[in-house]
Amino acid sequence: MSRGDQLERQWKIIQALIASGRGKTAQELADMVECNLRNVYRDLDVLQLAGFPICNEKVDGKKAWAVMETFKHSIPIPLDLPELMALYFSLDMLRAMHDTFFYESLESLFQKIKATLPPESTQFLKNLQKAICVDQKQYRQYGRLKNIIAGINDAVMRSRSIDIIYFALSKKSRTKRTVDPYRIWFINGTFYLVGYCHLRKEVRIFALDRIRNLEITERVFTIPEDFDLDDYMSGSFGAYRGIPEKIKIIFSPEIAGYIEEKVWHTSQQITSRIDGSIIFEATVAVNEELKNWALSWGSKAQVLESQSFREQIRAEVEKMANAYKMDN
Repeated sequence: MSRGDQLERQWKIIQALIASGRGKTAQELADMVECNLRNVYRDLDVLQLAGFPICNEKVDGKKAWAVMETFKHSIPIPLDLPELMALYFSLDMLRAMHDTFFYESLESLFQKIKATLPPESTQFLKNLQKAICVDQKQYRQYGRLKNIIAGINDAVMRSRSIDIIYFALSKKSRTKRTVDPYRIWFINGTFYLVGYCHLRKEVRIFALDRIRNLEITERVFTIPEDFDLDDYMSGSFGAYRGIPEKIKIIFSPEIAGYIEEKVWHTSQQITSRIDGSIIFEATVAVNEELKNWALSWGSKAQVLESQSFREQIRAEVEKMANAYKMDN
């Protein structure tokens, strides 16, 4: 049995005892966590050694285990242990935001909460952290954008327009723009600003790490009542928009399982075939993000529709083949 399984079982036992008004017998705990009595008794001993104030007494002629009432009310904040555990792990989940005020504020909040907890609670949280690891191998370093992110957040909260100098990667050029910042959007490890661009006269998306300068103005703006970020991005496969088209891709049996286990887009439909392959269908914008995703599966993915999407993939594959010719 893994360490994670033991901790999960012990966690369930603690929660059951905290929630119980009259306590639980060892047999009731064993039935709940689906294990034998010997393991339950061992878990109770471990929890007591860890410092949890667990006691037992006779209830209706049977020995029942319970958590002392003083412990149930020892956390001076309106959070229970599962909520604290979620907060604890969220620090790891937000590791990509390290050196930003988002991460620093969350870390500061948790440290303040942690200081109010009884020792047995903090020790058990540390044990749980050893069993679950959250990691992100690929992310951008946003420490250098700390002031930009904080400034945009301030402008969003106060509904103030901002003046920015933006570097367009595709054109390798800089432009000065006035933007009404609607939302800070974090997707696929990257921060974006969604807002109304006065230069282009439409809502646009800006990568925060391409903003070279930012000034908050005193101009107050109002977000249109009919603006909804989910609707605005409904046809997008990632962070960039385009005209939605119906696409269809066949994925080979070798990777069909990987495709089926995720929701890649809200419009997706997956059809299984007799040979183990699948057909992936969706209505999305055909742009670089979608093209790179399809190409990432190599020969195990074949684009059938749309015709324009198929031609883009074919052209890219030909370029790749030419790049790898021996005479080059």
